[in-house]
Amino acid sequence: MVSVQNVHKRLGKVEALRGASLAVQRGELLALLGPNGAGKTTLVSLLSGLRAPDKGKVTLDGKDPRNPSSRRILGVTPQGTGFPPLLRVKEVVQLVRAHYPDPMSSDEALTRFELHSLAARNVQALSGGQARRLAVALAFVGRPLLAILDEPTTGLDVSSRRALWREIVRFKSEGGTVLLTTHYMEEAEELADRVVVLDRGRVATAGKPEEIKKRVALKKVRLRAAKLPELRSARKVAPGEGGLYTIWSPDADQLVREIVNSGVEFSDLEVTPVSLEEAFLAALNHEVQA
Repeated sequence: MVSVQNVHKRLGKVEALRGASLAVQRGELLALLGPNGAGKTTLVSLLSGLRAPDKGKVTLDGKDPRNPSSRRILGVTPQGTGFPPLLRVKEVVQLVRAHYPDPMSSDEALTRFELHSLAARNVQALSGGQARRLAVALAFVGRPLLAILDEPTTGLDVSSRRALWREIVRFKSEGGTVLLTTHYMEEAEELADRVVVLDRGRVATAGKPEEIKKRVALKKVRLRAAKLPELRSARKVAPGEGGLYTIWSPDADQLVREIVNSGVEFSDLEVTPVSLEEAFLAALNHEVQA
């Protein structure tokens, strides 16, 4: 559904994309992660047909996204959204749905995205969270084949965020394809089939969330102790409140043996894989295995 092949894009003096390549399969939800300035929004602008690559190739369902007819399969929530200032919420929904051959009804879109009570409100009177819900609703109102969501839940409270997650999952379960950019690791871990980590315009790592976590080759050990001895198997030790220690090690079994053999008293021992956030940071620091 989406193909990005060795794409380069310069914005002024900044080389925003430097040979980025990725693909999104039909029916897949791919989360695009990366720090600010990694090139995520530039990539979204290329896929939306708003910019052209300096080098490389970008296609939507095999077609050039700069061709308006190619974008009829596409719904987009950009990172920043401006609405026509004199329109009401329902009128904005009606305006966007009119561009698609088989859209949702306005009432369905307003209900699904919890906007029905705001239908008659001028868009200028919306709160930040309400405006964001409207922006996301517009990505889905046309029943697209592909939804590109650039940080869609920024500014939403927990309840609204999870309501939006349900709609994204619903869209995907009906055969839709999603490219999602987000800074919320929980969001990526909850929703994504695959993750691509973008860093300084290049793909740092890609794979299923569990695969990426395994590539870090570290386990996380937590325990409580008055003091820890020097531990050869520890890569990093972080003391916390109440004597709680978090220790990262490539060999958790050996680490626990070292602690036991040291004779130190400890409690609340817990061994877990690293989180996706920790794996993400490791990828940025080039600490993941190929």
